[in-house]
Amino acid sequence: MAPTKTPRLERTRTELAEFLKSRRERIAPEEVGLQASGRRRTPGLRREEVAALSGVGITWYTWLEQGRDIGVSAEFLDDLCKVLRLDAAERRHLYMLTQKRLPREPARTACTVPPVAHDLLSRLSESPSYVLNLKWDVLAWNASADRLFGFSAQAPEQRNMLWMTFADERFRARLNPWEEQARQILTSFKRDFVQAPQDAELARLTENLSRMDDTFHDWWRRPDIDGKCSGRRTFNIEDLGEVELSHITMTLESDKHLRFVYYTPLDDSLDAFRGWLQRGEIGA
Repeated sequence: MAPTKTPRLERTRTELAEFLKSRRERIAPEEVGLQASGRRRTPGLRREEVAALSGVGITWYTWLEQGRDIGVSAEFLDDLCKVLRLDAAERRHLYMLTQKRLPREPARTACTVPPVAHDLLSRLSESPSYVLNLKWDVLAWNASADRLFGFSAQAPEQRNMLWMTFADERFRARLNPWEEQARQILTSFKRDFVQAPQDAELARLTENLSRMDDTFHDWWRRPDIDGKCSGRRTFNIEDLGEVELSHITMTLESDKHLRFVYYTPLDDSLDAFRGWLQRGEIGA
């Protein structure tokens, strides 16, 4: 007995047919390098033109647009997205209608911080906070974070949490114990790196650190250095000694891979730490 087609599947195929038809009809032939010859009964591209531009046969594409039960590959769908000039939301919708899992888009390193993040940083004046991108560049920070981490003392190209952890002797001395926490930091960075392994800026950062620091070179080559983040960081601070802070990372804009990092001291050192933030030089 042939399997019964469910109403939901039938409805999805109807939506797919209507979606593809509407998207090809909004594109003028001239927009894709074709010359419109003769009078057209309908606007936009014809089915045979979409098929040719997508690299498939007219019969196969017609079946797809008619909502027939045929298999499609992710490669073809992405080619079709380019031909039909679909934006990110339309691309997701097409994949949903064809029952295909949407491939992960290559991550990119953003450099612009939204105004609301700057406002949030200024409101959290007693809590060290900063904004990171995928490369771990520190894009924005408040005065408390500058006091603790010394961001403004860094050259712009070295204002990067991974770089500071391994290449900045002053910051290394502030992390106590350094090795345990550096392992945690590198493990977290590796999780971000795998999202964009072909990113030239990320590759350049790790290559430079590998050349200048033997420990980083050794740890980076290991498949797993087993440094799980505990959500706490211990700092060796002048006049206070060891101070333990808890921290949390929140996503600001997932498509731009911007994160907001917030630190706060534990209750037993809250007053002393806040007093230290209010006195002395930044980065001291």
